[in-house]
Amino acid sequence: MPRKPSVVREAISLYDANTNLSALVKCPHAGEEIVIMKSGRARAQLVPMDAAPALRVPGRGKGRGV
Repeated sequence: MPRKPSVVREAISLYDANTNLSALVKCPHAGEEIVIMKSGRARAQLVPMDAAPALRVPGRGKGRGV
């Protein structure tokens, strides 16, 4: 399933990303896409995650295993 196009794409240096990581983690949650650059080349990308997997339900597999 292809991802939706991002609202904002921003390039940030590795130093700035390292310094402001906690603030940068909040940006993809708001729909932004961040590219982390080192020496003028893209090295990493922060993008929003798809929906989180369902949590385990205690007792759901009761009686199925050893």
